[in-house]
Amino acid sequence: MSATAVDDRARYRANPTVLEALKSPRMLTREVLAGLVVGLALIPEAIAFSVIAGVDPKVGLFSSFIMAVSIAFLGGRPAMVTAATGAVALVIAPVAPTYGMDYFIATVILAGIFQVLLGVLGVAKLMRFIPRSVMVGFVNALAIFVFSSQFPQLIDVPWLVYPLVALGIVVMIVMPKITKIVPAPLVSVIIVTGVVLAFAITVPTVGDQGELPKSLPELFIPNVPLTWETFTIIAPFALGVALVGLMESLLTAKLVDEITDTHSNKTRESWAQGVANILSGTFGGMGGCAVIGQTMIGVKASGARTRISTFCAGIFLFLLVVVFGDFVSTIPMAALVAVMIMVAIGAFDWHSVKPSTLKRMPKSETFVMVSTVVLVLLTHNLAIGVVGGVLVASVLFVRRVAHFVSVSRKVSPAGDSVTYVVNGELFFASSNDLTTLFSYSDDPDSVVVDLTGSHIWDASTVAALDAIETKYQALGKSVEIIGMNESSQRMRGRLTGGFE
Repeated sequence: MSATAVDDRARYRANPTVLEALKSPRMLTREVLAGLVVGLALIPEAIAFSVIAGVDPKVGLFSSFIMAVSIAFLGGRPAMVTAATGAVALVIAPVAPTYGMDYFIATVILAGIFQVLLGVLGVAKLMRFIPRSVMVGFVNALAIFVFSSQFPQLIDVPWLVYPLVALGIVVMIVMPKITKIVPAPLVSVIIVTGVVLAFAITVPTVGDQGELPKSLPELFIPNVPLTWETFTIIAPFALGVALVGLMESLLTAKLVDEITDTHSNKTRESWAQGVANILSGTFGGMGGCAVIGQTMIGVKASGARTRISTFCAGIFLFLLVVVFGDFVSTIPMAALVAVMIMVAIGAFDWHSVKPSTLKRMPKSETFVMVSTVVLVLLTHNLAIGVVGGVLVASVLFVRRVAHFVSVSRKVSPAGDSVTYVVNGELFFASSNDLTTLFSYSDDPDSVVVDLTGSHIWDASTVAALDAIETKYQALGKSVEIIGMNESSQRMRGRLTGGFE
């Protein structure tokens, strides 16, 4: 076994391991209880996300159960919870109402295949190229989408829905100040449901949205034609689900790494998310990704550290829904709307829009964040917004870096030679104007170009240097380029003279 493989195994070793947790009654109890709390917390959001996606509640519940259990075995980040999420629900929402459930499931499965391919290709390593301003825009746009998706449940409904929503919000604000052991959303749902049942209030309920599952999920093979037309219909949605799911999952994994002071295998997590989505779709689930809220409930509030907690969360979720399904069907939609409103408020990065922050932050950073939000809202696609935000950030960065190149001219005391000292990074944006910074006609016969303080990054720079040499040679003057580092020498040696 190579030294690199040994180092990777040591780097990604779980601490504590599942075996260590099984041998410790105290640790095992902590993991199981954490799983119970997370399983309880998953129920209201899984149902709410199903409504956002336009499918029956059982679709989101099955998805959360299957993905939590499968990722417990396959994932690269122990204790991280994967289930149905708002980000995925928003991307895939147009599919079921427009094309039907079979196309919906086919989209989920194709998204999983995309994620496996992206994971194998090492897409996790590209996460470091997503600027913070883009991620802030992504989170803010997601929060806006989640909030706006609650409007259908607040329009043309009995007036008692509004005080019930307000009650749910108040409970979630007050509950954490009393205790954080039990998730505030769960307490809110129980209290609002209790009020509705106690006073026999007639308002829309979860049962009105669709039938809850009574048994194990069954194999679901989507009945869609295996044609290019089908692929063109579902591929854009599937790719959006794959990209958004991976981004949210890898960001959550990074957050858990920081909290637990351990490392996770992001590449393994990427393809594991894909396998979990394939399994979810195969059994009629809506797909999903890592859920930040429930993961924080498990890791930060409950002390979960191993895969046992994630596995237990999925099992407890299934048991609660199947055994107590009759109670779940009586939950008023107002309770879930309150949960989702608080999720949206909590997800939005309010610090990013404070006047003091906007004043202190570079205008380019704010522009990138706003561009990401606007693109998401215009396209209704989180993936397009993130890709567009990265492109905007890249253009602004290139524009800024291009101005850092300077050229100074020094004539020798005898006046028989001139040296041009070039400082800065030389690439297409900075080197295109490089040829205009030399005084070809006025320079003496001997010209030296000193690149000690520069680095050649691309073919555009080599072409610019060739053009400078050609112009001087046409005037009968000699040019010597000095000071190139080893990498720049290799680049120029390979490409010079090949642009004619």
